[in-house]
Amino acid sequence: MIRAKGVAEVTDADFDTEVLGAELPVLVEFTADWCGPCRQLAPVLSAVAEEEAGRLKVVQIDADTNPATVIRYGVLSMPTLMVFRSGEPVTSMVGARPKRRLLDELAAVR
Repeated sequence: MIRAKGVAEVTDADFDTEVLGAELPVLVEFTADWCGPCRQLAPVLSAVAEEEAGRLKVVQIDADTNPATVIRYGVLSMPTLMVFRSGEPVTSMVGARPKRRLLDELAAVR
């Protein structure tokens, strides 16, 4: 998995605790090693995680090694970004995007 600096990795085993049980809203990137757009998105996620620290938790989950969560949320394309608030998905975005656009999309769901 392409790890974005400052972004935690979650798995099928800890998804419920780390994402659904989080106090803050959580941005989850469903990613995979073979995904070119995921590599493009890594520095964007790092920057968002740093800028939004204390307001938004940013995590990644490897779709290839965590199929239960991928199936649970119907993820079909990489990267898929989902925002969870109070244990519920509130929005889903597919594909890489620049930081400004991602921040604008996140602001629209707060």
